[in-house]
Amino acid sequence: MLTDETKPSDFKKSEQADYTHIKGWGIDADPENDPVYPMKKRTNEEHDGYAWDRPQQQAEDVEILKSVERPNLTAVFGTASPPEGVNGAIRKMAFRYSESSYGRWLPLVLADRVGAFEGIISDLKNGHMPNIFAERGWGAEWKYNRKGFLVKVALAAAVTAVAISVISSKKKEND
Repeated sequence: MLTDETKPSDFKKSEQADYTHIKGWGIDADPENDPVYPMKKRTNEEHDGYAWDRPQQQAEDVEILKSVERPNLTAVFGTASPPEGVNGAIRKMAFRYSESSYGRWLPLVLADRVGAFEGIISDLKNGHMPNIFAERGWGAEWKYNRKGFLVKVALAAAVTAVAISVISSKKKEND
C-alpha cells in the first residue's frame, strides 16, 4: 500500500532551479512588491513548506481509485461507493487519464448514468420496485415545468422509436 508520508523537508529543493521562463513566477518574492506587505507580519515560514502533524492514515479496506497526478493515498478518503460492475470498470478506465482531460471526466459522467441504471436493476433483483417517477423528480417537473417535461418525454419516445426501428431493420437484413 502506498501512503503519502511527506514532510516539509521533502519540498525543499537541493539546488536552485530557474523558473524565470514562467510568466508571473516569483511575483511574491519581493516584499516591497507585495500589496499586503505593510499589513502582513512576514516570517517567511510559508516558504519553508507546510508544517502540520499528519492525521493517522485511514485504513484501506476497499479498492480506492487514485489520480495519476497524485498516485499516493491521501490521509483520508471516501469509501461509500467502491468501484464495481460496469460503472466501476468505466471509472477505472477514466482514472488512467489526467484530471484536466475529457478522457477522465466524460467517462465519469457516463459511469454515473450507468451506475443509476445498475441501481435500478439491483433493486429489481432484490424484489424492490423502484419509484422511478418520484426518484427522477418527474412529479415536480410535471407540476412546475409541464411543457418542458412533455418535450423531454416526446424526445425520449422519438429516440427510442428510431433505435428500435434501426435494430429491427438490421435484424431483417441479417435474416
